[in-house]
Amino acid sequence: MSGHAPGGVVDAHHHVWDLTVRDQPWITGPRLAPLRRSFSLDDLRADLRGTPVTATVVVQTVTAPEETPELLALAHAHPLVRGVVGWIDLMDPAVADRLAALRELPGGERLVAVRHQVQEEPDPEWLLRPAVLRGLRAVAAAGLAYDLVILSHQLPAATRAAALVPELPFVLDHLAKPPLRSGDLTPWSRDLTAFAALPHTTAKLSGLITEADPTTWTPAALAPATDAALRLFGPHRLMYGSDWPVCRLTTDYRTTLSTARTLTADLSAGEHHSVFTATATRVYGLAP
Repeated sequence: MSGHAPGGVVDAHHHVWDLTVRDQPWITGPRLAPLRRSFSLDDLRADLRGTPVTATVVVQTVTAPEETPELLALAHAHPLVRGVVGWIDLMDPAVADRLAALRELPGGERLVAVRHQVQEEPDPEWLLRPAVLRGLRAVAAAGLAYDLVILSHQLPAATRAAALVPELPFVLDHLAKPPLRSGDLTPWSRDLTAFAALPHTTAKLSGLITEADPTTWTPAALAPATDAALRLFGPHRLMYGSDWPVCRLTTDYRTTLSTARTLTADLSAGEHHSVFTATATRVYGLAP
């Protein structure tokens, strides 16, 4: 196994939230109960202590326009946060103006992408709505990427949307949440193959730990999904993300990172550098 990437590891996917400022309505039920508290950047720093992570990308959690300016302000104040994946209403006819306004805020230069909770949309073809496609083209015109947070059955629509907006870098979060618990990855693998065939798509090795059985998971349980991603995208189109603090439902930060390293142990030093530093830096245009 190669050593950690020179220049430090980029964690391309984590969250923060303050329940005294805004509810996180997705945190429901006994399984998610440990997340029903505020998580700050200081909490993340504590978990990063002793790891080679030197830069992060913070990602939106709720469909609320107020959240993105807060995340940009966080990035403005803390050099650790090199990029922000915010939220924008893609169906707003003034989406270009909204993005331009975000860019003018403190930390606005650290807006690198936007995303929407497509996984919560009941319409499996939400991404193919004309208004959404128009919004995606505005995101591309602004020089940003688009993060896809979807479920595995939404991959075909995501692939069609990506094909219709070839000028926009698409970043697939959590590999579209493959059904690791059921064990039948055949439909997911087929649909991921089509998505990865588009040259402007990339993906995050993130969120897999919480898709596996929390009581019996091992790195080997995640290997079928990780191996498929490595085969289909190649290391130069994959990036590491912890999905902190959600990963804490299953394990701690150090184990999350060490698991990702175990799953990529056969890569060369250069390929390892791509997954853990260079892909996120390139795709998101992260400042040094």
